[in-house]
Amino acid sequence: MGKLIAVVILITTVIAGGALYYLQVYAYYDKVPVTGANDVQMVSQETGASQPVPHSAFQAIDSQSSPIRYRACFTTPLSLDEARAGYVVAPDIEPRIAPGWFDCFDAAALGEALEAGTAVTFLGAKNVAYGVDRIVAITDDGRGFVWHELNDCGEKAYDGTVVGEVCPPRPGTN
Repeated sequence: MGKLIAVVILITTVIAGGALYYLQVYAYYDKVPVTGANDVQMVSQETGASQPVPHSAFQAIDSQSSPIRYRACFTTPLSLDEARAGYVVAPDIEPRIAPGWFDCFDAAALGEALEAGTAVTFLGAKNVAYGVDRIVAITDDGRGFVWHELNDCGEKAYDGTVVGEVCPPRPGTN
């Protein structure tokens, strides 16, 4: 009887673990449809507003379950010097890991390129969701990557500390 109970517990654990893995890695992601020129934007140094960036080969995934699950890849004719001269640099940001099946987004290789100075991160947009900024990285060979990152207000709001007056009110609160 004890062996039967152990086997049932083991089978249940394997099924639950497999379901949890599937839900985390595959289930909640959707491909983002390509909409055109506005798919990739960066904040202009001149205007302070997000502007479309020339790009091609855009592909992206997102999830309704979390505002920081967005990942995208693209190519651009912009050089790093052109990008630095025209757009707001977002220094010291490490890329977030994408699911393994979204193979165009290699966070480890991008992190190495950022450390080596052959890639630069830029601010894509402020507050795409409450407390979440869009970050765009461009490499010296014209590859581009996009992900979402918590900003100061988001880090405070999601860790439970008081956000203070410098942060906008959270949606749905007065």
